[in-house]
Amino acid sequence: MTTDVLDKAPVKPTSVQSPTVGQNRPMAGIITRLAAMLSLAIMFAFVKLAGEQGVHVTESLFYRQLTAMPLICFLIWRSHAGWPAIKSDKHKLHILRSALGIFAMGLNFWAMTLLPLADATTISFTVPIFATLFAALILREKVGIRRWSAILIGFIGVLVVVQPGGNLIPAFGATVALIGALVTASVTLVIRMLGRTETSIVTIFWFSVYTLPALAVCAYIYGGGHDAKTWAYLLGVGIFGAIGQLTITQSLRFAPVSTIMPMDYSALLWATIIGIIVFSQWPGLSILLGAPIIIGSGLFIAWREHVREARLGPSKN
Repeated sequence: MTTDVLDKAPVKPTSVQSPTVGQNRPMAGIITRLAAMLSLAIMFAFVKLAGEQGVHVTESLFYRQLTAMPLICFLIWRSHAGWPAIKSDKHKLHILRSALGIFAMGLNFWAMTLLPLADATTISFTVPIFATLFAALILREKVGIRRWSAILIGFIGVLVVVQPGGNLIPAFGATVALIGALVTASVTLVIRMLGRTETSIVTIFWFSVYTLPALAVCAYIYGGGHDAKTWAYLLGVGIFGAIGQLTITQSLRFAPVSTIMPMDYSALLWATIIGIIVFSQWPGLSILLGAPIIIGSGLFIAWREHVREARLGPSKN
């Protein structure tokens, strides 16, 4: 899970995008979601390959955002409301979301260059655990004993994966990945606030608008001349990042979040396969033991969220 995936969260329907329209094709939604996770896994592989060629993380971020912008504009143009719908009176929140979002994405990209893909992907699955914790502590949302237990179990899974004091996973890389997950979780709180009035496509649009200028400056400072292979890697980052964003959005048109969200954990499968084939990196024992714990915790939290929403009110979950 990455900041790309954050914008999958359902928001209040408006004229641009209605999460309920056409959501009667669950199999299409599941397949599209699987394709989205595969696309993002390939994007991260290209990020890692570019990093091995000396490409700075901010340069990879720039091409990721630059390639996505035409797609976002196309989606807005094809929407029912069109360009007038991008008007917003929540620009302070959009700026906050953009600052946190690009910081989180940068940490996640960096983690992918420091760790095997499977390891970094597994740690990224802690986002819903941290998000639930932040929602309880910051937004004062009611979290019952079941979700608190899931949070505790999730953190046990993190300890199994990270192995504090051990040498199964690089400590610095694990720290970067965990901080990335923490910041990503904080972004979900801002997106939740924006979601009261803004659609996901509008949130993504302003995210790109506010981050591209700064990333362009960083890419100019830290970028440089690259050989054809490196440019191909950067092109792959942009193309597969855009495909991932498109398929994430499309999957929500086919089926509700509760149906397709479990498919997000297929990212670990894709990351493991790519890690073995491309980087000759096999997942360690800590990943094999800890990943099911973290994934199970995240799925349980998501299920309890779904139950609470179905009851249309707070409950002891």
